[in-house]
Amino acid sequence: MVLQTEFAFTLPKGYLDREGNLHNKGVMRLARAMDEIAPLKDPRVKTNPAYATVIILSRVIIKLGALEEVSPFMVENFFAEDLNFLQQFYRHINGLEDSY
Repeated sequence: MVLQTEFAFTLPKGYLDREGNLHNKGVMRLARAMDEIAPLKDPRVKTNPAYATVIILSRVIIKLGALEEVSPFMVENFFAEDLNFLQQFYRHINGLEDSY
């Protein structure tokens, strides 16, 4: 049996880069323990625990449109609908949803 570790997604709105290009198709990989632990050391998370989401998503999104890397700055600039979509998608692919 092969474990699927990467999952394609399409953002509802899409990320607008500095040049005005829209990126909406991407790939997210399964999270590892370190993806959730590492942000706890970040000073931005210590000041604002909600910022952990930004860092985690920037670590697990391995491709977005023509962009090969997603930074926390980019995640900060996602539209709210896209951020909500990605949070739900993350929880779903990583089996973090309630199952009762």
